[in-house]
Amino acid sequence: MESRQWLNRSQPQTLQIAVMLLYLNAFFLLLRGLGGGLALLPLALVAGQAAGAFGIANERKWGYVLALVASGVVAAFAVYIAILVGLAFSSLLNMMFDVAVVALLLHPMSRSYRRIWFK
Repeated sequence: MESRQWLNRSQPQTLQIAVMLLYLNAFFLLLRGLGGGLALLPLALVAGQAAGAFGIANERKWGYVLALVASGVVAAFAVYIAILVGLAFSSLLNMMFDVAVVALLLHPMSRSYRRIWFK
């Protein structure tokens, strides 16, 4: 029987931190999205980040790709908002977390683990 897990402690540190940040970013993006009404794009990004984190924790290639795409879009929006509005503390902090997730997913240790172990 195959078990599903929310966090895989046997993965490299970069992937473990990326999974935790993906769940955290999805939660805060959901809170921000609910504040402005239920728009389709923020909900799709929340679902993409949460499902991607779950897929990474269960060593699935689709989870890695989904997390990378969703995090890339969120990071691009965060950089755009930070440039547009200015580097206020809250937008800078959001941007740092969003870019950190992408950097952790693209780290050589994460990529080599994905290439070898993910199904």
